[in-house]
Amino acid sequence: MSQRKPLTWLLAASLALNLGMLGAVAWKQWSPQAAQAPQHLTDTLALDAQQRQQWEALERPFLQDLNGNWEQIRHHREALVQAIFASTPDPAAIEREQARIAELQNAQQQRVITQLMAERELLNSEQRARLLALLLSRYSAEPTQEEQLHNK
Repeated sequence: MSQRKPLTWLLAASLALNLGMLGAVAWKQWSPQAAQAPQHLTDTLALDAQQRQQWEALERPFLQDLNGNWEQIRHHREALVQAIFASTPDPAAIEREQARIAELQNAQQQRVITQLMAERELLNSEQRARLLALLLSRYSAEPTQEEQLHNK
């Protein structure tokens, strides 16, 4: 029995060492990927200093406009849902809210198109290809709000 006890401890120590090594390898595998992940789109596109300055000058007012527009859309969506679920739904109120949301969404889409065209002009062909691939992969992978709501 006395010989088994040291073997048991040796086996446990060996197992602990192996698990520690596996943990270190796993950590090493995942850690570099997280460290290399770009924090900002300008990093992903590898913009030079001049491009970055121009990009940021375009981006700031665009994001402010976009946020303001999204806030208006949210307000009208809430009003639309309230109108739909009112004790007596008012078809005219529903139609008004729906029309206003459509106007705001159209304005939003025009802002985005204008922004993308301006950004396109700043980029070289390789950067444009990166941005295009990023946008296409993002839009194809994102579920709509309705799909999210209905768990699809």
